[in-house]
Parts: sequence; C-alpha cells; structure tokens
Amino acid sequence: MTSSEPLSIRNHDRDLAGLTYVYPVLSRRAGGVSVGINLNPNNACNWHCAYCQVPDLVRGRAPDIDAGQLEAELSGFLEALVHGDWLQRYAPDGLRSIRDIAFSGNGEPTSAAAFPDAVALAARLRGEFGLGREVPLRLITNGSLMGQARVQEGVRRLAGAGGEVWFKVDAGTREAMERINGIALEPAAVRRNLSRCCELCPTWVQTCMFRWDGVPPSDDEIDAYLELLAGVEGGRVAGVLLYGIARPSMQPEAIHLTPLREEELEAIAARMRKQGLTVRVSP
Repeated sequence: MTSSEPLSIRNHDRDLAGLTYVYPVLSRRAGGVSVGINLNPNNACNWHCAYCQVPDLVRGRAPDIDAGQLEAELSGFLEALVHGDWLQRYAPDGLRSIRDIAFSGNGEPTSAAAFPDAVALAARLRGEFGLGREVPLRLITNGSLMGQARVQEGVRRLAGAGGEVWFKVDAGTREAMERINGIALEPAAVRRNLSRCCELCPTWVQTCMFRWDGVPPSDDEIDAYLELLAGVEGGRVAGVLLYGIARPSMQPEAIHLTPLREEELEAIAARMRKQGLTVRVSP
C-alpha cells in the first residue's frame, strides 16, 4: 500500500493507496480522512454529472466484486490507519483522524450486486479494528436505484450499523437535472426515491451548485429544488450538505462550470434555512 504525496481536498485520486477497491480521501464535508470503498473500479455510472472528477467515465453499472480482495484491502488499510503510521505520513496536521467509511468511488455504488454484503463487511471490520459508531458508515449515492429490494436491504444494513446516506439532489426540474446530471428524471421520481431512503436510514441531501456559462442558479431553479425537498414523505431529511466546486471536472461539460463565491453559497443556504432545513456549507 503506497502513496506518493500527502492527501489534499483537491486530490481525490483513487490510486493513492495502490488498491482496487479501497482509497483514502481528505473529505471537506467529513472533516478528516474518509476511507473510501470504490465498487465501480470500471469507472461506470448510470449518471453523467457535469462536475464529476472521474476520468474516462462511462455509462454502465458496477462490475462483479471480488469479495475476498475487498476484505483483504479494507482490512489491510484499516490496519495501516489504526495500528500503523499512515495518518502521520500522509494526512495534514490537525486532520489525522478517521472520519468515516464511505461507499462512493467512481460510479453509483448501489449498482453493485454485492452492495448489501459490502455494507455488512465494512460494519464487521470496523468493529474488529475497535472503531465504533463514531466512525460512521456512509453511502454517497444518486439514489436512482432506491426502488430495488437489493438496494433497500443494503441501506437497512447501513442503518443497523448506525450509518447514514448522502443522497444527491442537485436540481429540482427535469431540465436542470438533465443538464447537470446527464439523466432525464421527473422531480416526482427523485422525491419518491428520497422518501424511501429517509424511511430506511438517516439521510442528508448532498447538493453541488455552481455557475453554468457564468450564470448562477436562478431563483426559480432554487424554488423548484426547495419544492422537491418539501414534498419528501416518510420523515424529514436530516439536512442539506451544500457544496461548491473544489476539484476540476474531468467531463467535457467542464467548460461550462465555474465556482460560486462563498457568499453566494451562503445566500442560497439562507434560503434553505428559511424553509426549516439544516444546512452545512462547503465552498
């Protein structure tokens, strides 16, 4: 297990640890080192988000997962973190703590047939290395497969381990979703999947906002987004993780994207808070 340079919030290179399924990330939103689990080493996703930093992204689903290799990699990396000097060597001073174990990676993790078993594995190894629920399991997902029984079982297991879901919602209209996420979805379908998720596990909405061709999200677009969240059934969302662009997109749409200023993100967050939402902002 190797790394050639210290971690940075601007470098989410999945190859830093030299592994197939497991990688370290310095997470702005988690506030320390996140142990990432990449169930999509084939760079395949059923969405195509304009801001995605995955190179050579293709449409598709996760491949078959080698369960033995995943267990060996996660066990070995946790050994290096908990009992070795990995954090001292590669994490910046003040951020040398394990903040979570997160299913994210180079595509939609719930597209992996092994997703429920991978959740159970992560929960077991977390306990074996003496890490309690203060190191939560997290699923970072676009939520599009939440209607599948297999995915729901994985999310139930996540909840049983004290975990949480970060559910991507970047817009509230079909047109904006197609432009930003590369997928034609009706807001009602997103709301339905988000409602299912909230019923199964504590769920935060994860939202990326930016300028498109120099233009920030319009008031109407933000209203549509808030309307989508207001209609969620089966329990309120825990809150919104609102963030901007910190790393360059690897997609052709990158030419359209520029970051919002911190004060612009805070102004959008203020509108969300007026609707009773808890909001955390990461510029």
